[in-house]
Amino acid sequence: MKLLSLLIIGAALCFGAVDINKADKDELMNINGVGEAKASAIIEYRKKHNCFSSIEELKEVKGFGDKMLEKNRNNITASKCKK
Repeated sequence: MKLLSLLIIGAALCFGAVDINKADKDELMNINGVGEAKASAIIEYRKKHNCFSSIEELKEVKGFGDKMLEKNRNNITASKCKK
């Protein structure tokens, strides 16, 4: 079952960007350079602040900086949220 989930997530990533406001931990870990700890940090930030208003806000999460954001800019999106 896990293999099937990973295949589905992998296929989705081929066709679209990871939405940092909706993605679960496994989906976030498909972002280049994001492991379990960074994925958890993204989710915690999202819970604390309701959502990300833009992908630039990822720099507020520990472990993310300009280089990391630029490397992944085309693979990340932040859907609209209600703050």
